[in-house]
Amino acid sequence: MQLDLNLLAALDALLEEGSVTGAAARLHVTAPAMSRSLGRIRHTTGDQILVRTGRTMTPTPYAIAVREQVHELLHQVQGVLAPSRELDLATLERTFTLRWHDSLVALSGPALLAAVRAEAPGVRLRFVAESSLDTPELRRGEVDLEANANRPSAPDIRAESVGATRLVIAVRKGHPLARGRAVTAEQYAAAEHVNVSRRGNLHNAIDDALGTLGLTRRVVATAPTEAAALEFARGSDLLVSVPEATTRCAVADLGLVVLPLPLELPSASVYLSWHQRYDTDHAHTWLRGLARTALTMREAP
Repeated sequence: MQLDLNLLAALDALLEEGSVTGAAARLHVTAPAMSRSLGRIRHTTGDQILVRTGRTMTPTPYAIAVREQVHELLHQVQGVLAPSRELDLATLERTFTLRWHDSLVALSGPALLAAVRAEAPGVRLRFVAESSLDTPELRRGEVDLEANANRPSAPDIRAESVGATRLVIAVRKGHPLARGRAVTAEQYAAAEHVNVSRRGNLHNAIDDALGTLGLTRRVVATAPTEAAALEFARGSDLLVSVPEATTRCAVADLGLVVLPLPLELPSASVYLSWHQRYDTDHAHTWLRGLARTALTMREAP
């Protein structure tokens, strides 16, 4: 059976007004149109709904029995098809899943959580680790927000740049390269390196830039996170090339020295990504605004 939700509104109006004329005026339709709706309702339910008694119409026992249910159902349908445009953060209860690069969680996660708790104490955040493979969780609705250096190419995934930072070299204090004022491309290439790669890649854009200068470097290891790579540099003469803004605090805490990268490379962008299904979701829009603020980064002078 195919249902016409317009009949639910017509039935509610008929039961509330007790007449075809009154129901028609209430729904801003003509009396003949409402009479046709009543005929369809009678055919669908197998009940007369309203019967004439003199100059008035009287609801049938069935109509009286379902009156409250019809009214409640109509309100539920209206709530689904025309959701409230207001967002009550004080009573909002929702869990958001965020898949962010580990350095972004460390850098901006605490600020985001503090902002969320201040405005919507019923909201919970789930930060999950990045996968070594490209996964479709955004499209499946299993992840609400991503934040990393990858700009999605899928047409149904929204993305906006929320910041950029330059790459720098992190070395231990006392490292031979830390004694000079600057590191040359030749000195950089001659050293041994640790790459940061969740996929375990030994080659990246740095090697391409070195190649244009006729230089190559030796990558002796990869680490899945910047925090792990910095630990390698902490206890050896290995070089780690990392984003300056996202690792600034970690480098300072580990007692490492930051040196400028002697290569012309574009700044590393950070993108905030979500599926288009959340474009008009008010709670999601609110969270994106807070995340955008927390993730906005500025390079140190």
